[in-house]
Amino acid sequence: MPRLPRPLTVEGPPPDPRPLRRKRRRETSAAWVFVSPAVLIVLGLSIVPVIWSLLLSFQASDLVTPSRWVGVDNYRALAQDPHFSQAVRNTLLYTVLYVPLSLLFGLALALVLNRRIRLVGLYRTLIFVPFVLSATAQGVLFSFILDPEFGAANSVLHRLGVSSQGFLSDPSQALLVLVAITLWSGTGFCVVVYLAALQDVPQSLIEAARLDGAGRRHLLRHVTLPTLTPVTVFLLLWQAIQSLQVFDLVYVTTKGGPLGSTTVIVYFIWEQAFKNATAGYGASAAYVLAVTLGLVAGAVRLVRRRGRHRLEGARS
Repeated sequence: MPRLPRPLTVEGPPPDPRPLRRKRRRETSAAWVFVSPAVLIVLGLSIVPVIWSLLLSFQASDLVTPSRWVGVDNYRALAQDPHFSQAVRNTLLYTVLYVPLSLLFGLALALVLNRRIRLVGLYRTLIFVPFVLSATAQGVLFSFILDPEFGAANSVLHRLGVSSQGFLSDPSQALLVLVAITLWSGTGFCVVVYLAALQDVPQSLIEAARLDGAGRRHLLRHVTLPTLTPVTVFLLLWQAIQSLQVFDLVYVTTKGGPLGSTTVIVYFIWEQAFKNATAGYGASAAYVLAVTLGLVAGAVRLVRRRGRHRLEGARS
């Protein structure tokens, strides 16, 4: 059968790209219409206040009368302010006490609750419940319990033959009591995170170590703790940031007293900006805190990166 000739086709003009462009513009416009409320909220509640407070830190302002540009005088005054120095010392002491103890207690409780014991679900819930309570509720609760005259704590101590304590009204005890209250509430978060991490520890490593004759102490030191290192770094950073920003508990319980023994940085910022009507001075203290938080986060990240490089170098 003879082969038929191939038909000749003539290419037409290229398709017009303008309808496709108009379609993409309509889709982009529709997308921005849906996204714009969220963008406006982010700009209005985060970016704009950050820029405005930065400019405010270089001014003398009470948020009512016209402000006056003072340059870095607010920061110079902070360096010479004994009340700010006391707030820094209190915050550092609070952080140094709270962060390691919360990690230690959280790990210890997580190791206990990771076993198969009766009513373990109930115990986990009871430990996590204080973390859910707001700092305001905790402050009100412990203000009644630790009241020097009518509180339940001194009543129990009196029955045990111990003299009454000042607790939140004693300058030598107030900050330590705040640390104890925060441990009661904040340790539950560490317990939950450590529990989740413990359940992800490879069972093959544990079984291999047991076959090699490792006891519980060696399992904890050489298998469990190295596996929990990333989680520990996360909790260290998280708890440090939370402790440096503590405010609600101090405001509800002690108002920075007695004698400034519980005045922390955030309470100092609030006091200067809204109580003493020196908003520019308070804004400068807020930026000192922000820089400190950035340095803490950067230092933890640098340590973690160096540890990762050392681990990779040891493996290679």
